[in-house]
Amino acid sequence: MLIGELASTSGLSREALRFYEQQGLIRSRRLANGYRDYPAETAMLVQYIRTAQQLGFTLAEIGDRLPAIWDAADPGPALAQVLAVKLKEIDTRIAALQALRQTLAERVATDCPLRGATVA
Repeated sequence: MLIGELASTSGLSREALRFYEQQGLIRSRRLANGYRDYPAETAMLVQYIRTAQQLGFTLAEIGDRLPAIWDAADPGPALAQVLAVKLKEIDTRIAALQALRQTLAERVATDCPLRGATVA
């Protein structure tokens, strides 16, 4: 599959696909004319990458974790573990944001919101 076909199938631009390849997320082989030729399963892999991004994973995280999942005999449990870890990270961030919100709400209710503030 040439890059234009993959771009059309995946909904990504050619530049985005080239970037994914530079990051090691997808691979192609070069044809004699220099064109990139992607295996057919690359379209599915690109969709997985996009879904992972929508779930809050960075491209670096995807690149670090994708090979183990992709190469696993049964990727379901490996993927479930990765998602569970991400969920825990999100819960931790939510708790930190709730604490920050509470602090800000308390300061808004005072006469001088900056009194008692510590500078790092």
